[in-house]
Amino acid sequence: MDTSTWERIVKYTELQGTSGQEFMVRKAFRQDLTPLVDEVVQNGLGGLYGIRENNDEKAPRIMFGAHFDEVGFIVKAVTDLGLLEVKPLGGWNPFVVSAQRFTLFTREQSYPVISSSIPPHLLRNQSGVNGAPNLDDILFDGGFTSKSEALEFGVRPGDFIVPQVKTELLANQKRVISKSWDNRFGLVTILDVLDKLQDQTLPNTLMMGANVQEEVGLRGVGPAVHQLKPDIFFGLDSSTADDLNSSTGQGQLDQGTILRVMDPGVIMPRRLKEFILDIANDEKIPLQYFVPNGGTDSAGAQSQNNGIPSVTLGVASRYIHTHQTLWSIADFEAAKSLVERLILQLDAATVNDIIYGD
Repeated sequence: MDTSTWERIVKYTELQGTSGQEFMVRKAFRQDLTPLVDEVVQNGLGGLYGIRENNDEKAPRIMFGAHFDEVGFIVKAVTDLGLLEVKPLGGWNPFVVSAQRFTLFTREQSYPVISSSIPPHLLRNQSGVNGAPNLDDILFDGGFTSKSEALEFGVRPGDFIVPQVKTELLANQKRVISKSWDNRFGLVTILDVLDKLQDQTLPNTLMMGANVQEEVGLRGVGPAVHQLKPDIFFGLDSSTADDLNSSTGQGQLDQGTILRVMDPGVIMPRRLKEFILDIANDEKIPLQYFVPNGGTDSAGAQSQNNGIPSVTLGVASRYIHTHQTLWSIADFEAAKSLVERLILQLDAATVNDIIYGD
């Protein structure tokens, strides 16, 4: 991995932007995306895509969509003591939320806050210590001494709270700890691939970008596909690795990019699956099958317009939807290689066969 890619990884994983508050990530992405494409378009909900045009009006329209947002919280109310009641944005394991650093974003400022926890000293002689905490009961503490002081500092319901974490390359130089690899993986992949394809002629009109509010119900992908009208949609996302106790669990680190052949929202089209598997085999790109319990933007894309063949590609990562995700550089490189080769092979005849071939 070269220095520019590492700097890009650090930049995007340390940027903070939860669902509904993606603007800082989008601003950075727009700046980096614009020199790599012919046109940049944004939809009304906030999704942003770069387009590589094709001189042939009949060229197929190929869309790769990541998502900007990470999991976080939104302020519901301020208590009399100046603590913040919240609602989660995206899925959280309640056991990992307490005693972590976050950033509170108000209209004008940002402030450090910490999620509340109960010290073991106060749990002595109490029953139910090992029960799961309720997310709605976890308070966030910015050190405000009262509700009135919090309000004086501009805190209001609807403000956003986002994890605060430093990205680190681990000792063996093979793996990384960061927040929000779900789904800054997709943003970095898109930029790296477009960098590599700058001087190459493409057999398609290529549309690569990111949607908003994926973590709260795939809300951003519908407007994006209505706007851009792709023939095929590829989601780019990071999914849950289950490799701590067994070599047979879904999503093994260092075993290559993942192909989500089925999830609760998508059954992968047969011809599209065969095409991807052939490319990976011919190019010797390591690939692993993935059948998860959660969904991605591909589910939101496939039933739009007249129906769009859709699938999600990506990487498996440990401990997603927390402050600290651990992921494999080798898997990231494999995913980028697959995306690049797919783009170069998706010509009109291939796309027609994927969609209409029996």
